[in-house]
Amino acid sequence: MARFAYRKRSLLPGRVWLMLAGLIVLIIVGMVVSRHAYYVGLQPASNSQQARIFTVKEGATVKQIASNLEEAHLIRSAWAFQLYVHSKELGDKLQAGTYAFSPSEGTEEIVSIMSKGRVSTELVTILPGRRIDQVRADFINYGFAPAAVDRALDPAQYADMPALAFKPAGVNTLEGLLWPDSWYKDASSSPADIIRQSLTAMGQHLTPDVQAAFAAEGLSTYDGVKLASIVIQEVNKPADQTQAAQVFLTRFKAGTPLGSDVTVRYGAISAGRSPSDLNYDSPYNTHLHPGLPPSPISTINLSSLNAAAHPAGTNWLYFVTGDNGTTYFSTNLQDHQALTQKYCHKLCGN
Repeated sequence: MARFAYRKRSLLPGRVWLMLAGLIVLIIVGMVVSRHAYYVGLQPASNSQQARIFTVKEGATVKQIASNLEEAHLIRSAWAFQLYVHSKELGDKLQAGTYAFSPSEGTEEIVSIMSKGRVSTELVTILPGRRIDQVRADFINYGFAPAAVDRALDPAQYADMPALAFKPAGVNTLEGLLWPDSWYKDASSSPADIIRQSLTAMGQHLTPDVQAAFAAEGLSTYDGVKLASIVIQEVNKPADQTQAAQVFLTRFKAGTPLGSDVTVRYGAISAGRSPSDLNYDSPYNTHLHPGLPPSPISTINLSSLNAAAHPAGTNWLYFVTGDNGTTYFSTNLQDHQALTQKYCHKLCGN
């Protein structure tokens, strides 16, 4: 019987093998290029030795810090910065504060400085969202004597400052009237010098246009600052802040309690009680008392000021910020409760 010779066929055609080989080569090349880009991205942005002021805000994410550093031309790559921070497990070690960086410092050095909280000793920073007692503690930590700080925080010595013209006569605090920023200090600087600069900046931001915008909403300028201080405590994102301001203004105009937890906490802290005591009845308890609280509850910033002066044109009545940092708005209590139950567990104590 005749036998026919045959050749065993490859499981994959030669063309496929070539494609796979090419793909493997591309992957290897891509890894090499990415690794090179990563190490290049960690290098200094330039050889400039000129120091630049850079502020890390409370609650800022690694992504936000990286993006801001890149925009300030202090690092080469936000992507490389994030990858480096996460690879070293330093994401929760970066500390808020004001730093003096130069473009000649690489990412590794900048991260080291931030993780150790080596803030610039030549600067005094007032951060957004800080209560007056926290500002006091910050000034003392900058090296000022407690007695000098207490004198500097007395509104009576700033009667000539435009920002103080908006404060009602019966209010004896600078709460909410200090504009957040950083100022240089030297051996001759006093805390009152810094406070005066901060109040000057606040007066410059309370422009006639801002005052008119508050008046159009039925608010005095001081009331507008109160609202801005609540908004900055409640939500972080500027777009959410305008909507939150709309919610509070709608309730304010309707004579309905604002229902803000942050004002209740402020009242509890001011009375020496636990901030978790949301049942404490103080003039700042906006769950129980309609209208705005007696004073602002913290420093503000530009986005919260703009939100209070120019609220969104929405019709929300409720909002809740979830554990994921996203703020959810609703028009009725049922939806609000459902959103709270779904998204807010840790923050809402559920």
